[in-house]
Amino acid sequence: MNQASLPPARFPVSAYEWPQGKSSAFCFTVDVDAESPYQWSLATDAPQTLGQIEQRLFGPRIGIWRILDLLDRYGIKATMFVPGLVAKNHPELLPAFVARGHEIGLHGYFHELATEAGPEEFARALDESLALFKSQAGIVPVGFRSPAWEMTPFMLAEVKRRGLYDSSLMGFDHPYTIDGVTQVPVLWAVDDAIYFRFTGSSTDRAPPSPQGGILEAWLDEWHVLHREGRMMMLTIHDWISGRAGRIRMLEKLLDVVTASPGTWIATVGEVAAHHAASANAERFAVPLRLAEASTPHRFKAQR
Repeated sequence: MNQASLPPARFPVSAYEWPQGKSSAFCFTVDVDAESPYQWSLATDAPQTLGQIEQRLFGPRIGIWRILDLLDRYGIKATMFVPGLVAKNHPELLPAFVARGHEIGLHGYFHELATEAGPEEFARALDESLALFKSQAGIVPVGFRSPAWEMTPFMLAEVKRRGLYDSSLMGFDHPYTIDGVTQVPVLWAVDDAIYFRFTGSSTDRAPPSPQGGILEAWLDEWHVLHREGRMMMLTIHDWISGRAGRIRMLEKLLDVVTASPGTWIATVGEVAAHHAASANAERFAVPLRLAEASTPHRFKAQR
């Protein structure tokens, strides 16, 4: 089949429709994990050492406030995805986020992983987090982001049953609908943890990456997404990017993004609401699709 006879692409590159006057989108998100993933990993055996817990507690003590001040300087409203445990242990956070005009979203309760938490545990974590957010901030969140960015059909169904949007998957680089749930996708390439997460423990795979190279890669990502009319979902963490050097890196990124004409800088909830109310919701709708197991020797010659 030659190129001229190929069928048209199912999802053309320039097809996503943003609000009038906007040609691309940028979301600034913070996964306010603090100590929660570390606590989840310990189960019942907590070491009598201070290094990792103190490193993570830098986030709610200092890092998140630096990030909030950064956002104020640029006039950006972000989405803060907060585990229930972090909200419980640091009750000043949710009210502060709301007071500064930011969106708050669910991020598990203990930062429990999809591969380790069962269906009942996941459903209970959702409901307990919803109740906690309502009691602390007077707001019921409308969005969810899975810890470690993994979802199962059951999890997606529970998110749908509660009328939430999700921001955990990566099937497009603009919003889409998956099994009736609005999905505002993430991207590992613009997540700070994969480059800068370093705790000094035996589980670390490498030292932190040089900031200059990562900034250049993020800017490359932004320039192409902006040119093609797509969305960049930036994800940072309080205890990682609240450090001084990372704040400077973020300033350099935001200098470029905020100067890009036609950019819609919005919360994830605003983007999700736009998607759900627009023709995009049906135009970019996909069903659930799970991986299929490969049959051994599938291509073995028949005798």
